[in-house]
Amino acid sequence: MQHQSIDIAAYVADVGRRARAASREMARAATAARDRALLATAAAIRGAREPLQAANARDLAAAREAGHDAAFTDRLALTDKVIESMAAGLEQIAQLPDPIGEITDLRARPTGIQVGRMRVPLGVIGIIYESRPNVTVDAAGLCIKSGNATILRGGSEAIHSNQALAVLVRQGLREAGLPDDAVQVIETTDREAVGELIRRPEFVDVIVPRGGKSLIERIARESRVPTIKHLDGICHVYIDDSADTDMAISVADNAKTQRYSPCNTMETLLVSRAAAPRVLPRLARIYLDKGVELRGCPATRALLAPAGLACAEATEEDWRTEYLAPILSIRVVAGLDEAIAHIGQYGSQHTDAIITDSHANAMRFLREVDSASVMVNASTRFADGFEYGLGAEIGISTDKLHARGPVGLEGLTSQKFVVLGSGQVRR
Repeated sequence: MQHQSIDIAAYVADVGRRARAASREMARAATAARDRALLATAAAIRGAREPLQAANARDLAAAREAGHDAAFTDRLALTDKVIESMAAGLEQIAQLPDPIGEITDLRARPTGIQVGRMRVPLGVIGIIYESRPNVTVDAAGLCIKSGNATILRGGSEAIHSNQALAVLVRQGLREAGLPDDAVQVIETTDREAVGELIRRPEFVDVIVPRGGKSLIERIARESRVPTIKHLDGICHVYIDDSADTDMAISVADNAKTQRYSPCNTMETLLVSRAAAPRVLPRLARIYLDKGVELRGCPATRALLAPAGLACAEATEEDWRTEYLAPILSIRVVAGLDEAIAHIGQYGSQHTDAIITDSHANAMRFLREVDSASVMVNASTRFADGFEYGLGAEIGISTDKLHARGPVGLEGLTSQKFVVLGSGQVRR
């Protein structure tokens, strides 16, 4: 369908109506049925490695022909490891407790009624994403487990991969006796389909955008449907005065170089003035040996120059930039107060970490850094749904309402008040 001329509004409305109908069936489906769908899909994915990689190869070839860089193709590739991770993620989701129908905070009132809250699905979740085809499976799995229906709109660069994965997910749903319309992939690459989807609150309850800043800004600006989103991942690691040197070097190295493209990769390293002489030259050598371009403040450059370690001058824009590449900004700060102030001014409220042996400084950092994930003595690369034990994530939220941080099962549900009585009437 991606190359055909179609009535986009009518097509999206049809997808929306079918998703709304499927969402009602999913909301009342038994936990066992939803888990069977997840396990059947995991088995189907493992059994379809070759056709999946054949479809993915078409997308990779088109991406290279279009001139996309290595970071882009890295996000797009369905390697053996990625395929196994998708299947394992579904199995982990199936093992998680089912939140749907859980009643909490049940309290008796003087009138004799009992008032509590029941966890319920959101309904239909629209997910708009770009070059990561694994999002198709992660998002579908979380929506199935949480009793929701989902409409997935992946980027044109992954159209063949996404469609191949969608076939397997829908197969898993049918094997479990659930409606395959509970997971639908928009088949057209026409960008107007995104505009239609985000303007249809009668069909879609929540929009989750995953992709570049321009995509998310557009959706935040134009959507008539509530969104769960983050714009940037300008993540910091601050090395405190008292930090253990070896720990600081290990964590700061991992936070930047374990993988360059994810949104939880460190983009700015902050080092206290007291720790800088013992930490920065060793770290800089590690980064440079791995091909990382360094951009530093005057104090950083003055410290590295005598050792012959190349470091360009950082600009004001560098502190505000999410590189998603082997580039790192470095700033020497007076101490904890200046580090927290820097993160408050330039951070994106995504993920920030402190390396310290001071309990007091660790607690101040946790309280005062206003980010979705705040860490002590750990790499920012752990800010991820799988690592947090959520099974997978549908995205990261830096919003403060409804969901914050990696969004797993609970973020895809809501709560409603329930009242249990025995004939009471209000006087």
